[in-house]
Amino acid sequence: MKTIATLLAVSFALLAAGCGTIRGAGEDIQKAGSAIENAAKKK
Repeated sequence: MKTIATLLAVSFALLAAGCGTIRGAGEDIQKAGSAIENAAKKK
């Protein structure tokens, strides 16, 4: 039972870390898109 609980805890931690990374990448892509949009508006 302890082994299953440990595996679940580790799996959850890895999943949470992955979601944070994906969220950060999405925010970076959104910022890049905004920068491109602003540059296009200036021309």
